[in-house]
Order: sequence, then structure tokens, then C-alpha cells
Amino acid sequence: MADKTAPSLRARVRAEMTEEIKRVALEHLAADGSALSLRAVARDMGMVSSALYRYFPSRDDLLTALIIDAYDSLGLAAEEADAAYPDRADFAARWLAVGRAVRAWAVAKPHEYALIYGSPIPGYSAPADTVVPANRPVVVLARIVAEAQATGAVGPGTPGPDADALPELLADLSQISAFLDLAPDSASTARFLTAMTELFGAISFEIFGRLNNVFTDRTGWYDWQLRSMTAYLGLGHTA
Repeated sequence: MADKTAPSLRARVRAEMTEEIKRVALEHLAADGSALSLRAVARDMGMVSSALYRYFPSRDDLLTALIIDAYDSLGLAAEEADAAYPDRADFAARWLAVGRAVRAWAVAKPHEYALIYGSPIPGYSAPADTVVPANRPVVVLARIVAEAQATGAVGPGTPGPDADALPELLADLSQISAFLDLAPDSASTARFLTAMTELFGAISFEIFGRLNNVFTDRTGWYDWQLRSMTAYLGLGHTA
């Protein structure tokens, strides 16, 4: 029999109200950008603002909840895309599958993408508990490269400058390699970070309108860039 005690009912009502507040807040972000107002959200919900503060004490608390939700949603899309690919040894195809899933999420949720990858919100400083959710899609892509490295499946990749020629980068690259479980090789880690920049930069150009009147087949253009990064990383080519 379902637990219908007063505490459980209150918890369920609170959870439902919390989700409704976040839903309305996302609508405001879609319409007004980063100009999020708790009073405006409360008004649209038919609440007094003091009642809403019982769920989110400040605008920043509400923004943080929305940001974590967005990162987790994107991270889940990336994780599911990788997990669903049957041939675990086809690292290029797995990279493509995850990259396509990330773009599909962004195209379906442009305002949430803008919230986490757009311009910084004035007066808002993201707390430490956003870091792990933010890294979820990066960790998925890094795992593909790390597994390819571990099995010796990484080729030389597209020729580029030697990262060792920039000694001021080596300490940072070493820390990043360790954090992402990549091979302790500054050049390959630099390549991975460059590929990540290309992937998210390509999506940002599309989401923020930089491809308007440039490409009609934006899916094709993104795919070309994504495939180029598999070659750049030395993951090979796939059909």
C-alpha cells in the first residue's frame, strides 16, 4: 500500500511545486534571457513571492537548480548515446554518436544550452556543485579517447604543433590528463581539448545564430566538423 502519511504527501507536493517553479522559470529564460526574476515567476504561478522563497531562497538558488538540471540532462544524453553504440571498439563511431547526441540536445533545448554555454549571467557565480554535472559530457568523450589509447587504437592524427613546445601549458595539461584518465601525453591531451572546443564551438555557432544565411544543411556541416575531429584525434574514419 502506498505511503499516504502527511510527511510523504508534503514531500510529494513540495517536489511537484519545485518542478513547476523550474518549468515556469525556464519559460522566463526563453523569453527574457538571463533576466530572471523570482517575483515574475511567482506572479505567473499565482503565488506571492514570499511563498516562492520557501522553495528557492534567492534567484541564484533557482538559477543553480536550472543549470544543474540542464547539465545533467545533457550529460545523460551523451552517456546514453555512447552506451547504446554496439561496437565498443569502433571509437570513431562512438565519438560521432555522442557528438550528434550533444548537438541534438542543444537544438531541442536551445535556451537551456544558452543557460550553460552562453554569456555569463551578470551577478551570478556558479557554486562548486555545478562542476560534476558540467563535466558529464566531457567525461563521456574523454572515456572514448582513453579507451582507444588503452587498446592502442589511436593513430597519429592530423599533424599539428607540438604541445611540448609550450612549457607553460604542461602542468595544466598534466592535471587535465590525470583528471580525465587520458594518457599522460601533453600533445594528445591538447588535441582532445581542441576537439572539445571545436565540438561545442560548432554547436554554439549554430544555436546563437552565427550560421544564419551561411549553411542551409547545418546538420551536414556539423557532421563534417565532427568527422574532422575523429581524424584529428587519430580515432580513424567511420562510415
